[in-house]
Amino acid sequence: MPKSYSEQEREYIKKRLKEEAAKCLAQYGVRRTTVDEIVKRVHIPKGTFYLFYQSKELLLFDVIQEQQEIINRKLYQSISDIADRSFSAEKLTDVIFEFYKMAEKMPVLKLLDTSEVELLVRKLPRETVEEHLQDDTDTIEKMFMLLPVKKEADIKVISAAFHAIYYATLHKAEIGEEQYDEALRTLIYGIVVQVF
Repeated sequence: MPKSYSEQEREYIKKRLKEEAAKCLAQYGVRRTTVDEIVKRVHIPKGTFYLFYQSKELLLFDVIQEQQEIINRKLYQSISDIADRSFSAEKLTDVIFEFYKMAEKMPVLKLLDTSEVELLVRKLPRETVEEHLQDDTDTIEKMFMLLPVKKEADIKVISAAFHAIYYATLHKAEIGEEQYDEALRTLIYGIVVQVF
């Protein structure tokens, strides 16, 4: 019979699971991170893990989402700042470009390549992935409500375009290190000028 934990214990265990999962993800990637390694680091029985998460992938996805939420809050604040002052397509491009560069530097996010992302997404429940994409679309819509968006702009298409740019960032080596930053900025600017 599983052990019963107080609310405080549950919060602590969940926090520790996320901390250690983030370290494992940064060190080993999705494939080589194991539930056994995580529970060993947190000092809990393996069965306890499943009281909190149905799978390793759901925990790793939770960790990645937390990192993304940190970046999204910073991006929202930056967009809010330029919306309050003097908005221009160039300034918005710069802000969004910095968002992608910040994501590249986050230990958990910079480790993920296309095969790691595909593996994780493939093992997640479909509704979890769909909910995440909807949350992204809602976040982009909330941010863009701060700005003078064209009436005919379709937020779902804009969100998909920014997802496409994110996936392009996973192919930095193939794009070419020298051209990468300018190519990234050009893609962002292309979306921005069509929307505002």
